[in-house]
Amino acid sequence: MKTKSEKIAHYDQLAGKRLYWRERNAYYYHDMERFLAGIIPEGRRILEIGCGTGDLLYALRPSFGLGVDFSVAMIEQAKQRFVDHSSLKFQVEDAEALGINEKFDYVIMSDMLGELTDVWQAFQELRKVTHNSSRVVITYFNGIWGPLLEFGEKIGLKMPQDNQNWLDIEDINNLLRLNDFEVISQGYRFLFPIRIPFLSTLFNRFLGRLPLLNRLGLVSYVVARPTRCESDRIDETSVSVIVPCRNEKGNIRPAVERIPDMGSHTEIIFVDGNSNDGTVEEIEHVIAEYAGELDIKLIHQVPPDTSDGEGHGRMLKLGKGDAVRKGFAEAKGDVLMILDADLTVPPEELPRFYSALTNGYGDFVNGTRLVYPMEDNAMRTLNKYANYFFGWLFSWLLEQPIKDTLCGTKVLYRKDYLNIVRNRAYFGDFDPFGDFDLLFGAAKQNLKIIEMPVHYKERTYGDIKIERFRHGILLLKMCWFAMRKLKFR
Repeated sequence: MKTKSEKIAHYDQLAGKRLYWRERNAYYYHDMERFLAGIIPEGRRILEIGCGTGDLLYALRPSFGLGVDFSVAMIEQAKQRFVDHSSLKFQVEDAEALGINEKFDYVIMSDMLGELTDVWQAFQELRKVTHNSSRVVITYFNGIWGPLLEFGEKIGLKMPQDNQNWLDIEDINNLLRLNDFEVISQGYRFLFPIRIPFLSTLFNRFLGRLPLLNRLGLVSYVVARPTRCESDRIDETSVSVIVPCRNEKGNIRPAVERIPDMGSHTEIIFVDGNSNDGTVEEIEHVIAEYAGELDIKLIHQVPPDTSDGEGHGRMLKLGKGDAVRKGFAEAKGDVLMILDADLTVPPEELPRFYSALTNGYGDFVNGTRLVYPMEDNAMRTLNKYANYFFGWLFSWLLEQPIKDTLCGTKVLYRKDYLNIVRNRAYFGDFDPFGDFDLLFGAAKQNLKIIEMPVHYKERTYGDIKIERFRHGILLLKMCWFAMRKLKFR
């Protein structure tokens, strides 16, 4: 095993041939750039530790990118290659003793853990360069490929390296946990590392993403976030509760009376979808009754004169998802909450969501109805099994455990929702329910999704709005669309 100074000399010597090795293995490097660009949105502040000649950092299009490496020769190459790019900066740093006094949105350690003398210390140094919302992205070779990689070096197909630290994905996760980082998502990719038309695409973009086969990929990856940061002051955090409603007159007053005060201020926003049972009049009545005492607002999902007289018309085309988006657009709170107007999720349980979010246990709190026993007629049997299926499918799609995708109660910070909005074009505006739009968007923004069990109650007023078979087919179509965007990209 070489000393650190010997490792530095080794890579200084290889610096002049770095581009040769990149070109020789262009298929691998281009795929890695495309993969990481799918994880890291453009325009973020990015630090790459072990940047080599800087090509990956350049490919990610940061608003500001800092590349560091312990090899002086590698850094000189990077500076020369990207001298005309003012948003990129390169400097010599030791990953195990960083001298950087800046914070970054994303910190990347790509294929360099094997060269570290002390991985624990390198992860400890990450605390210096991360803030509450930072994400750490790590890629490293899957240990089962070790003999093949060593053979590739011997026959001149791979850049020569010293004896490596062969960490499996659980070793990486454990060392991150020991330094107060929490894993958001993880996985493997690159099942077929040689470019052969059709076969490479088949193995890497399709077969390699399927359960069991997905553990055989050449590269393992982990996305993590800090867990021990200064949390928001709970007493200074305001809340907006969005209540989409249509023909829910009998639930309006109970909702107002049962929604607890949370944080520094709680506003309630009813979004009406052309109700014809007196819901709007009831909302206006409670607004007047509680004026000066509670902050209650009413907005209309569509102009009142566009329904067909029975509360249908344009409203069904827009759906609950549109109502939620309109409510979020009007919201002023730091924390955004969705509460279904049917009150099948008790409003009294909303503070649990608030506590989980503001105490930093997650970035997106999703309700789950599938833990506690339900009231007898709260959910039809077919719906329950459909929810189990979609939970399994989403856990695989998002690489985060999701038990109940369609629970109406979801809570996140407004700042994170605005990032979802800015990147909504990636998936498109196709979800009439809103649940998938938020879950897909949260996963794409690398938000930590956690679930909060709720006690699911039977509806006491109004009719169920879900059409099982028509909406079930639509949900499957949305899952297939997301599969192509998230898994088979």
